[in-house]
Amino acid sequence: MAPEEFQKTSLSLESAPPESCPAAGKSFDDDGRDERTGTMLTASAHIITAVIGSGVLSLAWALAQLGWAAGMAVLVAFAAITYFTSTLLADAYRFPGPVHGRRNYTYMDVVRAHLQGGVKVRLCGLAQYTNLVGVTIGYTITASISMVAVKRSNCFHEEGHGSRCSESNYPYMAAFAVIQIILSQIPNFHKLSWLSIVAAVMSFAYSSIGLGLSIAKLAGAGAGKVQTSLTGTKVGVDVSGADKVWQSFQAMGNIAFAYAYATVLVEIQDTLKSPPPENQVMKRASLAGVSTTTLFYLLCGTIGYAAFGNNAPGNFLTGFGFYEPYWLIDVANICIAIHLVGAYQVFAQPIFGFVEKKCNERWQENKFITKEIPLCGSSYRINLFRLVWRTVYVAITALIAMIFPFFNGFLGLIGAISFYPLTVYFPIEIHIAQAKIPKYSTTWIWLKILSWACLIVSLVAAAGSIEGLAKDVRRYKPFKTQ
Repeated sequence: MAPEEFQKTSLSLESAPPESCPAAGKSFDDDGRDERTGTMLTASAHIITAVIGSGVLSLAWALAQLGWAAGMAVLVAFAAITYFTSTLLADAYRFPGPVHGRRNYTYMDVVRAHLQGGVKVRLCGLAQYTNLVGVTIGYTITASISMVAVKRSNCFHEEGHGSRCSESNYPYMAAFAVIQIILSQIPNFHKLSWLSIVAAVMSFAYSSIGLGLSIAKLAGAGAGKVQTSLTGTKVGVDVSGADKVWQSFQAMGNIAFAYAYATVLVEIQDTLKSPPPENQVMKRASLAGVSTTTLFYLLCGTIGYAAFGNNAPGNFLTGFGFYEPYWLIDVANICIAIHLVGAYQVFAQPIFGFVEKKCNERWQENKFITKEIPLCGSSYRINLFRLVWRTVYVAITALIAMIFPFFNGFLGLIGAISFYPLTVYFPIEIHIAQAKIPKYSTTWIWLKILSWACLIVSLVAAAGSIEGLAKDVRRYKPFKTQ
């Protein structure tokens, strides 16, 4: 269905309200939708919220597997590739031209417009929504780990660092799910700016605390007591030869996950007001977001590796490389949980919108699905289908997180699976089609080389993550306190 047709049938929570609840002074964009109000600030906040997340917590571990040389090279390479392909995708928001063309509201719409639909649209949808579901599960796991870390930190402080201090993740996953059920009633991406700004501030806070603790450890009693190297963990000393290979592959998947925001780039761009042209604002926001996060990643990854060496924990704020000051560790983990509350919504809203659009198209006469119940005096409207469906989705992701609460392996697999198709393949193919780049020309050849190289990296990263998850599953007992 074309975007214009969708506008007539979409379950848009921003459509004109009933006359019983008039909205005075309402203005609309060129496509008939409510006027967009997003700016470079809000777009950058969405990007930082999406990018600085669980990934930053595993970077010290990732560098320990890869070593100084490969670790930093992979970090910088993923950053450069992500920014480059994000600029290509930003130009594809409108079709046929990047400034005056017709808007595309989702990543699938972009692929449909530029690559003439067909199987590529279905592949894009499969990759995008699998990634989005995986990220929401991963964030449920990470938020609960952080809240458990607060309890354990206080326990270690009171009872000593050698105490067992076991605590179940499951009550915290359930509490996180309850919060998400409430926040999931936010109508759509356009209403998320305030939450993303809060989440972005939280991400800077806990990254800075982790960085500061690593510097303190490096400068204090831990100085000179850890081992690092150009190649990371040593075969025969830290790991076996097979484990070295598999964990290095998994580390690349974790780094790929740390830059996973292409899945929501188009949806973020669709919140921007115009003029100035959305593609120009989005490119500036991408540069600001990727540059900022890469700086934090390099600092957290390298200083974290220097502080912990080849024994770096999988999550450097919850793996208890740090015990004191316990209150500061508590603050950092609370910031992580608050950040992930917002980040969950950034990745969940495209899923909500996709399902609601499809259901509205198929069952246009069903009042349960289509009827909006206005709350007079407020622009917010209740939709019973939205209430039920979003609640069920959050509950299912929480249940899956309870069954498979594996941090590093899960992040690595999500990153590996989604990085190539969504961050590399489709942006490059769309750019080739949009710019009409001749086949076998110099530009066409180097773009294809970049695409194939990233495919190989994604495949080996996925293999490493699957092997790591298989190990975790073999020794894990569901619904048992670890």
